Amino acid sequence: MRAPGCDASSGRGKLGLVADPALRPQPARPPAPRPRQRCTHRPAPGILSHGHMERKDFNTWLESLSGVFITLTDAQKNESLDHLISLSGAVQLRHLSNNLETLLKRDFLKLLPLELSFYLLKWLDPPTLLNCCLVCKQWNKVISICTEVWQEACRSLGWQIDDTIEDTLHWKRIYLKAVRRIKQLQDKEAFETSSLIGHSARVYALYYKDGLLCTGSDDLSAKLWDVCTGQCIYGIQTHTCAAVKFDEQKLVTGSFDNTIACWDWSSGAKTHNFRGHTGAVFSVDYSDELDTLVSGSADFTVKVWSLSTGICLNTLTEHTEWVTKVVLQVSHVESVMHKPGDYILLSADKYEIKVWPIGREVNCKCLKTLAVSNDRSICLQPRVQFDGKHIVCASDLGLYQWDFASYDIIRVIRTPDSTNLSLLSLGEVFALLFDSRYLYIMDLRTERVVGRWPLPAYRKSKRGSSFLAGETAWLSGLNGKNDSGLVFATSMPDHSIHLVLWRENG
Repeated sequence: MRAPGCDASSGRGKLGLVADPALRPQPARPPAPRPRQRCTHRPAPGILSHGHMERKDFNTWLESLSGVFITLTDAQKNESLDHLISLSGAVQLRHLSNNLETLLKRDFLKLLPLELSFYLLKWLDPPTLLNCCLVCKQWNKVISICTEVWQEACRSLGWQIDDTIEDTLHWKRIYLKAVRRIKQLQDKEAFETSSLIGHSARVYALYYKDGLLCTGSDDLSAKLWDVCTGQCIYGIQTHTCAAVKFDEQKLVTGSFDNTIACWDWSSGAKTHNFRGHTGAVFSVDYSDELDTLVSGSADFTVKVWSLSTGICLNTLTEHTEWVTKVVLQVSHVESVMHKPGDYILLSADKYEIKVWPIGREVNCKCLKTLAVSNDRSICLQPRVQFDGKHIVCASDLGLYQWDFASYDIIRVIRTPDSTNLSLLSLGEVFALLFDSRYLYIMDLRTERVVGRWPLPAYRKSKRGSSFLAGETAWLSGLNGKNDSGLVFATSMPDHSIHLVLWRENG
């Protein structure tokens, strides 16, 4: 059957169209490629075909850019860098990170000469220096041999400096030891206690020298003790002792029976008896070189004796109160009244300290009278210290120090609650004080207490003879060796002697 409108013989449709295959719809073909034109673009001068700038032109460009960059403000420089960083890839950012670490974290201790490194280290405090020692071995080596830095750090802790020591590592070790000692003082760990037992009655008199402690008691005896071992070396039957002083051969005692006696340690025999006072003898001192003994008494007088014969050479009568302390010492300074090498006698009562010239001449007149106040309600403590350069005494107003050349007051230390604090000894760096409860160590440079130690309920004496300081060299600066031995001794109600000693370094 033919399709309607279609002539099979002619192939024409009813509409008269010719069914020509060429006229049938054809699938779409891609457009023919345009003929490739020859590139006529040339790179800018200096730019190679692969996109890199020639070295000579790059250097010129870089110099030009640098010249402009250095003229910018800091804000413009920062903005320029931020822009360049934003254009950078991973390679550039890694390169930037590596170089910044080198630039910003330079090891100046390796790069600088040793002298400049030492100069910079002086500006750091010791705890910071110790932390810097932990950075690396090189830092630890350089910091450890910076002698001047560690010496100054030791001085700040009250340590004596020996400039003859050549070991460069010595002072760092000493500083660490000094820190430990000061911390022990603050933490009440620097000292330890012991007791000497042997007297059967109250101990009134104490005197310490070179590791030996002499005690005089109301049991009519005097004993010599080794404080390190606690052993009694000598015991002598005497009178009632109010004051004692000794050396290798002899013991001198002042008594409540108004007399003074000299005893031989080896035999226990009395070699001389000094009679003349009409009151108890509270203090004695002597000089073998001068062959002189001095004594202070409750009869308001000071007597000067021949040590070898027992003859009274002079009686000084200007005191109006009990004379509780006498000190015989060589002057180390010069003034219009004395010169170095002169023997000087100090005598103290409740209100005044008097200065006397004691020499080969028998008669002498008072050179000076020292007092802290004209108010008779202000009392001096019975302990007076004199080293030939300075006179030191404590009072209700504080600690007073006089210059012996001019007799001027050069220092007054207002101690906290000074009416209850008593002076034991004063050095160039530290002072040793005590009250009814504690032993105190004061740093004289800051006038602050740097340590304290609890004390038992000891015997109290208005004469100040039933307690004393032991070794005192450390008060002018610790040195790693003088922080040993006796610190403080006092008599107890049970007739024993309570000792405070340095604890060995841990």
